[in-house]
Amino acid sequence: MSTTPSTPSTPTIEVTLLKSGREKVSYPASLLHDDGTRITVQAPWVYEDKVRDFGFVRFEPGDVFTEHYWRDRWYSVKEIRAADGTLKGWYCDITRPAALHGTRLSVEDLDLDLWCSADRTEVIRLDEDEFEESALRTTDPAAAKAALRALDTLEHLARTTGLPVPVS
Repeated sequence: MSTTPSTPSTPTIEVTLLKSGREKVSYPASLLHDDGTRITVQAPWVYEDKVRDFGFVRFEPGDVFTEHYWRDRWYSVKEIRAADGTLKGWYCDITRPAALHGTRLSVEDLDLDLWCSADRTEVIRLDEDEFEESALRTTDPAAAKAALRALDTLEHLARTTGLPVPVS
């Protein structure tokens, strides 16, 4: 959920988040890592002039997002740091596996989210009501099951070994 200028040595890709098949947001990000399975990008908060206060965390101008996407996992993990480098925590989106085509990284949001504070005292499941309203359980039961399993996995990791999730 971010935008950043790139240096000549750091390739820029376009991250596109989809919801119900439609583009929700798109932004340029610096490609930090791609091993064929995990893709890591970095970008500042996409809404440069806007604060988004969730009550448990504020995303604001100057925040930097280091975002981890997988081609074989049903989630993404975004590490958020304030402009001064202070870790705010991790925002996790439950998504279909990511797809990178050329310089475009596409990810479909499946409504479920998880927040884990920097000190790991707050682990909050989010948007379960939106997930139920989405009708994914009816239209794509296998995807709904994978999404719920991914949320459970992330919550377990957040409460035990921590986030971001291990690469292997």
